[in-house]
Amino acid sequence: MAGGGARLALLAALVYAFAVAATSAQSATNVRATYHYYRPAQNNWDLGSPAVSAYCATWDASKPLSWRSRHGWTAFCGPAGPRGRDSCGRCIRVTNTGTGANVVARIVDQCSNGGLDLDWDTVFTKIDTDGMGYQRGNLNVNYEFVDCGDN
Repeated sequence: MAGGGARLALLAALVYAFAVAATSAQSATNVRATYHYYRPAQNNWDLGSPAVSAYCATWDASKPLSWRSRHGWTAFCGPAGPRGRDSCGRCIRVTNTGTGANVVARIVDQCSNGGLDLDWDTVFTKIDTDGMGYQRGNLNVNYEFVDCGDN
């Protein structure tokens, strides 16, 4: 009887661990990604610049230039993962489903297109290696939340 109770407890712990892992796995496939002209280099990587005025500007206002310029920028609006302020500063690996090209981008804004709005210079053109995204005006991408490596 005691062995059965231990097995049941172990099984319950494994089911709980799997459920936690599944809910924390934040990724999506076949997401529509458009492009936006944030022009971070021309705006000194300043999200609060009037030319940029990104949603997350006040969140990262005190971050050094080395942090702000480490990754290209994207607006994020799902479909999976934290939204709004909870997504600010987080990183996602964005992969072009047509070519496999990928890049890590930092979430600096929110959008309303149901997917991603990738910065033209620092993200979109880097993964649109065959030019099809430019021709269509969007890419089909997969994304997953990743560590930004800002330590």
